[in-house]
Amino acid sequence: MAVSAAAPPAAEPLPRSIFKKFLVMLCSLLMSLYVFYCLADRCQTLPGPIIAAGAASEEEEGGGGGLLGGSAELPPWQAAAARRKRLLQRLKQRRRRQEAAPGAEVPGGGGGSRAGGSGGGGGTAGTLTLLLGEGSKRLPQAIIIGVKKGGTRALLEFLRVHPDVRAVGAEPHFFDRNYERGLAWYRDLMPRTLEGQITMEKTPSYFVTKEAPARISSMSKGTKLIVVVRDPVTRAISDYTQTLSKKPDIPTFESLTFKNRTTGLIDTSWSAIQIGIYAKHLENWLLYFPIGQILFVSGERLISDPAGELGRVQDFLGLKRIITDKHFYFNKTKGFPCLKKAEGSSKPHCLGKTKGRTHPDIDQEVVQRLRDFYRPFNMKFYQMTGQDFGWD
Repeated sequence: MAVSAAAPPAAEPLPRSIFKKFLVMLCSLLMSLYVFYCLADRCQTLPGPIIAAGAASEEEEGGGGGLLGGSAELPPWQAAAARRKRLLQRLKQRRRRQEAAPGAEVPGGGGGSRAGGSGGGGGTAGTLTLLLGEGSKRLPQAIIIGVKKGGTRALLEFLRVHPDVRAVGAEPHFFDRNYERGLAWYRDLMPRTLEGQITMEKTPSYFVTKEAPARISSMSKGTKLIVVVRDPVTRAISDYTQTLSKKPDIPTFESLTFKNRTTGLIDTSWSAIQIGIYAKHLENWLLYFPIGQILFVSGERLISDPAGELGRVQDFLGLKRIITDKHFYFNKTKGFPCLKKAEGSSKPHCLGKTKGRTHPDIDQEVVQRLRDFYRPFNMKFYQMTGQDFGWD
């Protein structure tokens, strides 16, 4: 008798506990995806790099309503812009307080590394401006127009400490060499600025460029102009020293000074001499700008009393006097004042090796002849500016 094959056993249903665990895992996954989606959507309207800083600022300033307060009724993009503006304003205020009370320690030794980049000033707020794409590029409201070897680089480096000053690092040479490129090209060189900040640039050759006054006036008649001037004899020797460092085979200072050494006729076509006839160049600028729109900074006092001269400059630009004597120390090796803390750095900063070169020995008879030559021009310059710079 044949034996029939046994039927396979029926599959047992899944235990109820495993089924419950599966449902819990599925719900958790769906909930996680939902939360992630909500957070991702919220992050699109928040300035990510400064959430933490903004929250801390809200607590310190007692802003009320928290980081997101006051924006519920606005569309997301407007709310985000309003939040960014409030945060940057608070950071800017904090930066001002820090600049007003810098550290009292006086560092020793030489200067630190040179501050790089095309920007200047602004500190934390300036950095956040670039990160967030805030601010805009504007044509400069103030320009350091001269003079070569007068102390223009030192003035610009000192000014860049101020949180309300943003400046181009390199000299644009727009109004003398690159004017045909147009204002759009010039504006694009400028750093981004927030409302209330000043955009600046410096190109010392503008002061002796005949076309520069009319061109700057055409851009904006309200542009504030700064001229750093120095004893024209010392300035000429410094100018020659710079050229000598690049071209060691040039003739002597004495031979370049005179058209005819025997007659003592000064060669005013030599740029080192010609630049120092300040009264002649100023006459050209006064055809387009009133004297009150031009500030004359003493290159000598910029070394002996940098805080005093920077105070005058800040007043002229309509800035709060934040840069004071607490920002400077005197470097005996270079013979120049240096910054205790450069813009964007906690380290001391002195001007580079190209500044403060040792001048060659010049025949004192030639020096005296130059002083006699410049004296009438200096006296006229004193009268035009209403300042006695004490060169005579």
